[in-house]
Amino acid sequence: MTHRSGFACFVGRPNAGKSTLTNALVGSKIAITSSKPQTTRHAIRGIVHRADAQLVIVDTPGLHRPRTVLGERLNDIVYSTWSEVDVVGFCVPADEKVGPGDRFIAGELRKIARRTPVVGIVTKTDLATRQRIADQLLALQEVMDFAELIPVSAVDGFQVKQLEDLLVARLPEGPQLYPDGDLTDEPEQTLVAELIREAALEGVRDELPHSIAVTVEEMQPREGRSDLLDVHALLYVERPSQKGIILGHKGERLRTVGSAARRHIEALLGTKVYLDLHVKVAKDWQRDPKQLRRLGF
Repeated sequence: MTHRSGFACFVGRPNAGKSTLTNALVGSKIAITSSKPQTTRHAIRGIVHRADAQLVIVDTPGLHRPRTVLGERLNDIVYSTWSEVDVVGFCVPADEKVGPGDRFIAGELRKIARRTPVVGIVTKTDLATRQRIADQLLALQEVMDFAELIPVSAVDGFQVKQLEDLLVARLPEGPQLYPDGDLTDEPEQTLVAELIREAALEGVRDELPHSIAVTVEEMQPREGRSDLLDVHALLYVERPSQKGIILGHKGERLRTVGSAARRHIEALLGTKVYLDLHVKVAKDWQRDPKQLRRLGF
């Protein structure tokens, strides 16, 4: 039996459903999701294992008009990723009209479409009527010439398997790239930091999500307790007023963030976790190249 292996990436404007779709294909939560735009800040790789193939999906940040150094670096991640993969999935949500941002991305994708097939994906079909989905497929057809066009819903599983088949069919023949059982090659500390950031994004004001960054300073089993992992993490914001929002009244909101994050971390790592979380101000870190490097960007 022929075995295929290779890389696919999902691109689209912020909040197009790329991370949720990645998780649905992998069958596990390896990319954080949020209703806030520009949640994804790294190229997260998720691995789909099949008897006949190994599909590595690279979830990328949303391509957008950058206003900060961080925004420029996130766009750079997108461009460098789609230049190296075997197939690109261009995601456009079913419940939002095709807009200038989508047309800009399509224009950029046309530059690589000769050498790399581009699959058009209408996401979030669970939020739209059949007529709306049909209209969106027609609108997307006019944006560029796709190798395939498919509507999907990561939430209810509609055509997720069919999308997987379309992507696998465009991979080159080759051996496994990762061992059986691996769902991602991201370091555990990176995944833990992302889960903390996901918890912190819930319920915050619109201007705050971009200002939140998380680093895991230490992560190790507690001495004498093999069943307990100590995680010490810092949550960064850009201004003292934002620190107050994250902390909440008498630290109540930070405790809620820590509790939610801890549950997800324990599910990810399969062990009990003690999470020590502190908030620090790193003034205008999104615009400061030195601070960006320190925070991993």
